[in-house]
Amino acid sequence: MSDARDQILLDALLDSWDRNNTILVNLLRALPPKGLQARPMEGSPSVSEMFTHIHYVRLVFVSEDAPEFGTAVPTNEWADERDPDRIAALLNHSARVVGDAVKSKVQSDAHMDLHYDYPILLLQHMIWHEGYHHGQIKLALKIAGHPIGNKEIGPVTWGIWMRKTSHA
Repeated sequence: MSDARDQILLDALLDSWDRNNTILVNLLRALPPKGLQARPMEGSPSVSEMFTHIHYVRLVFVSEDAPEFGTAVPTNEWADERDPDRIAALLNHSARVVGDAVKSKVQSDAHMDLHYDYPILLLQHMIWHEGYHHGQIKLALKIAGHPIGNKEIGPVTWGIWMRKTSHA
């Protein structure tokens, strides 16, 4: 990295990644009873399976693009984990792995091994991918008769994205 301004930008991008993970874990924590089993339709992944898929995808892309940061990748991409605490721990772990890999690659001006022209594109891909599944999860809950209202979920999702930090 060339200067302090670049570091400020990297810190802001890594903060957005941390906020993204916080939002996913907050959504997980807001699920109603049996929410992990909800599906948008028969044959579709359950909410549980979407969360474990997100964890899996994070680790697969790091193992392919920054193998020096890779950790064990689960054998089951769509695991039906029923323990929200376990899912939260998985998401927090894989978020750290992705963040550490991107930070190191950017700071050392290193390229990603397989995908992406620049390491920050991994973060952008993950945020887009996870936002897609966030919407699927909320839709699955609505279809299953367990919608989460904006009054409940807004502060722990949109509120996380829009809050100012001490840098303001």
